Amino acid sequence: MRAENLADIAQPGRKGLLGPVLFVLVTGGILVSLGVWQLHRLAWKETLIAEIATRTKAPPQPLPDLALWTHLAAPDYAYRHVEFSGRYENDKEALVFYGTGPHDLGPGYLILTPFKLDSGGFVVVNRGFVPADLVKSAHAKGEIEGETRVTGLMRPPQARNPFTPADEPQKDLFFTRDPAAIASHFGLAPTAPFVVDADAKSSPGTWPIGGMTEIDVPNNHLSYALTWFGLAGGLLAVFAGFLHARWYGE
Repeated sequence: MRAENLADIAQPGRKGLLGPVLFVLVTGGILVSLGVWQLHRLAWKETLIAEIATRTKAPPQPLPDLALWTHLAAPDYAYRHVEFSGRYENDKEALVFYGTGPHDLGPGYLILTPFKLDSGGFVVVNRGFVPADLVKSAHAKGEIEGETRVTGLMRPPQARNPFTPADEPQKDLFFTRDPAAIASHFGLAPTAPFVVDADAKSSPGTWPIGGMTEIDVPNNHLSYALTWFGLAGGLLAVFAGFLHARWYGE
């Protein structure tokens, strides 16, 4: 009898392991790499959250010059605290549907009003929230006339998704905070490619309620990383059990 046949008889459980070993190595490597990637994402997200906190608490700065608007990248300006002067275009107010208002007020609308800057151009200002049953009230809109100074946070345009309803510009009704759509509807140019969420103090009346910026940034990357590492560990444990059964099960 040949020597290799004797080895196969002596250790029958070790035949045919190349495929399972390769599968475990490749799959385990992918799972671990995904876990490491999530740790990198965790570090990035923690840096982003710290940067947002710094920007929102910093003293207000002037708006970027109009000449720079087309070159702005959202990560470079999001949540920057700014101040500027000019006049509201109160006859061009847009409503943006907002599902849940503060203080359990239920659904309502954000009042987005174009603001003509003293320095030139327009900025769409999110002045705050009004409950749905009050949105037709002139008092609830809290229109501010004359020269005004606004402080607030710069925000990128709000993205649409497959479930976002179509805008109804004929009713001045929109479903995302998109300054380009609002500017196009009212024929305003040049208009900033960002929205400014006005601070609460920029709306002196009862309505609208300003300061509606949501600062809470989800950060689940650590749990995602632990999940991937856990799957890799589980795969290794299953493979170890498989080997034990092949080698010692008979």
